[in-house]
Amino acid sequence: MSYVLNTPEDQKAMLAKIGVSSVEDLFANIPTALRLQRDLAIPSAMSEMELQSHLSRLLGKNQSASDAVCFLGGGAYDHFIPSVVDTIAGRSEFYTAYTPYQAEASQGTLQAIFEYQTLMCELTGLGVANASLYEGGSSVTEAALMALGITKRPEVLIAESVHPEYRATLETYAANLNCRVRTLPTPDGFLNPDDVKSAVSDATACVIVQSPNFFGHLEEMQAIGDATRKVGALFVASFDPVSVGVLKRPGDYGADIAVAEGQGLGVPLQYGGPYLGILACHEDSRFLRKIPGRLVGQTTDRNGKRSWVLTLQPREQHIARANATSNICTNQGLLALRAAVYLTAVGPQGLKETAELCVRKAHYAAEQLTKVPGVSLRFKTPFVKEFALQVPGDAPTLLAKLRTAGYHAGLPLGRWYPALANCITVAVTEKRTKAEIDGLVEALKANV
Repeated sequence: MSYVLNTPEDQKAMLAKIGVSSVEDLFANIPTALRLQRDLAIPSAMSEMELQSHLSRLLGKNQSASDAVCFLGGGAYDHFIPSVVDTIAGRSEFYTAYTPYQAEASQGTLQAIFEYQTLMCELTGLGVANASLYEGGSSVTEAALMALGITKRPEVLIAESVHPEYRATLETYAANLNCRVRTLPTPDGFLNPDDVKSAVSDATACVIVQSPNFFGHLEEMQAIGDATRKVGALFVASFDPVSVGVLKRPGDYGADIAVAEGQGLGVPLQYGGPYLGILACHEDSRFLRKIPGRLVGQTTDRNGKRSWVLTLQPREQHIARANATSNICTNQGLLALRAAVYLTAVGPQGLKETAELCVRKAHYAAEQLTKVPGVSLRFKTPFVKEFALQVPGDAPTLLAKLRTAGYHAGLPLGRWYPALANCITVAVTEKRTKAEIDGLVEALKANV
């Protein structure tokens, strides 16, 4: 671990610099009644040697995706990351760069963001993309806020098959806003377009659908989009960036706003975050003025040389806080860079091959796993790299046994969907080998 020098003399110098005599003075504006009047309930101090040993033991309890064969999904996938991604993202000029307040002095950072935005436009088939957001959930929420602002309508419809944590994020934001969120049921694992036609009205700001959805299955995006636009509402598509290698882009089936979790584009699993929120939309002034975060534009300087500027920057640290649409933090910019490097490295053909491998391996896995007695596909709709299985007995207990056998076998759906308590989702990326899939099948046979 790093050693941080902080002697009593250092503390005195820092306190003197800011004009206070003690650390306690820093908390003078906090009423005594609100302060903790005891020591923190933590173990007593250790020596450096003891502390290193203690932390090593704690870290040893973690089991990463490299310690067991990973079939986990639900928005976080064990995709291959080319080494060039770490090499470029780890360069000091990117790794330590802060958000460009003085844009003209941050040309390298601005160019990297511009390249990312360009790639996101190509990936989504839409005209403009912002400089990234926190993760998939915040992207869904920001899209809904955009739609509310653009249409001036009070209602957001969202499919039950959208990631439950994305839906929870949206509901948290909406709790104190003058709008209502309605969840459209998906008992068959997908949203029926006829249900959308019945639900939308002239009060609907947008309909949000994820495809592939949380169960890994495909939605009828064209039909849902047609029903949404018929009443003047906006169609928000949440998509898997890797799946675009084999599926239509959101812009190709008429999405007004496309959002995604970008973790699969060169971002490690890293204990659930930080990740990357993607957002793209129509190149229309109504959308541009409501887009969250920042937009980097390309121009020429007074010498005619290509250069970059912050064209729009509606975040709270750049403008009056009350006028900000959203914010965006530095580490998301670094992860956007990783996505840009990843897509540049693999190229269109590489993305297509990655998606095709996911499709073939996932369908092989589903075919073999459903040969195990008592195991079946929960839904019959098409899927790309993830699918829902119905398993005998208690799903969390089964998954615990499979972890002991060396497999992160999937996610228990009962955590979010009580009616699917005996179901799991299994995700199969291009990294999984036939031997690993066959090994999971044998482990499942031994434990059901």
